[in-house]
Amino acid sequence: MRRLLHNRRARSWIFQGLLVGGLLLVAVAAVHNARTALEARGIATGFDFLAAPAGFALSESVIAYDADASVGRAFLAGLANTLSVSLGAIVLATVLGVLVGLARLSRNRLLSGLAGLYVEVFRNTPQLIQIIFWYAVVIALPTIRNAVVLGGDIYISNRGLILPWLADPVAGTLVAGALSLGFIAAVVVLCLPGRHRWRGRAIAVALAVPLALLVLSIGLVGLSRPALQGFNFVGGVAVSPEFLALFLGLGLYIASFIAEIVRAGLASVDRGQIEAAVALGLPAGKVLFSVRIPQALRVIVPPAAAQYISLIKNSSLGVAIGYPELFNVSNSLASLTGQAIECVAIMGVLYLLTAMALSALANGYNRMTVITER
Repeated sequence: MRRLLHNRRARSWIFQGLLVGGLLLVAVAAVHNARTALEARGIATGFDFLAAPAGFALSESVIAYDADASVGRAFLAGLANTLSVSLGAIVLATVLGVLVGLARLSRNRLLSGLAGLYVEVFRNTPQLIQIIFWYAVVIALPTIRNAVVLGGDIYISNRGLILPWLADPVAGTLVAGALSLGFIAAVVVLCLPGRHRWRGRAIAVALAVPLALLVLSIGLVGLSRPALQGFNFVGGVAVSPEFLALFLGLGLYIASFIAEIVRAGLASVDRGQIEAAVALGLPAGKVLFSVRIPQALRVIVPPAAAQYISLIKNSSLGVAIGYPELFNVSNSLASLTGQAIECVAIMGVLYLLTAMALSALANGYNRMTVITER
């Protein structure tokens, strides 16, 4: 025993084991007390309630769902709604954040000043206020009969955004998924470091395949165009005011942080690298995409991934405007089933798994970047 206590490594393992054991005992005691208190009040514990009917409908759902669906299906519908608005907001935040970050480095004072104003305004106001602001803007738009025409068959009113889409819902879902994966694949390939001749072809394939699938689907199943009939539009696809407000609130807010991350990443590139590229006669665009951005990505990707994770978690603010995302659905289920602890646990695990999946993608990209550079 004395040898063990005087051995630094053994002593550290003993103390860590005691700490972990103590934490486990506290957790077991807390769970036991909670179950005892719930059983004393006649509240059943466990996860058997997931198979019971949810008993309420959602205002919108990405996957098929109705009031007769199970509680587990309701959780999946809330998660699907969270992911749909979050992924769309991530695309908006990335594109806008990169553009604003580049504008911040522009020599044009007006352009850089406007970009700086955008960053300061959106970064220094609470995100919840921004979401409520956009919701107030959307519901203050003209009524459905006086909808504003944005171009072609695209309309916007106080009921949201109306777009033409594929007539077959299944084909529309498949094409939307293909377009999202194609965009993500193109961005990943574009960000790969090193000199790869196949990058241009890979990007072209990643973007061309889903676009070709879209064109083929339009030819096979036809395009559903919205048309005003009575007091509502028939055909097309409708984006609700709640989705639109949450999408803008999340995307525009996170874009201000992405802009500063991009600006800092580009500014971190050694000045000698840029001067050497200019001395070789490379044009400004070639210097940016072949010299500055590949080196800046090592600085940009980790904090940008943290912002994306924050965006997914902040989608729970949609409860303030009634969007049926995961947090909103979980609250409703906790109230109806009385299984508050289980509902909160399931919600926490789903958020945790989503954030860890995104973090794993970012870490995988970082490891791939190191291997490619070697």
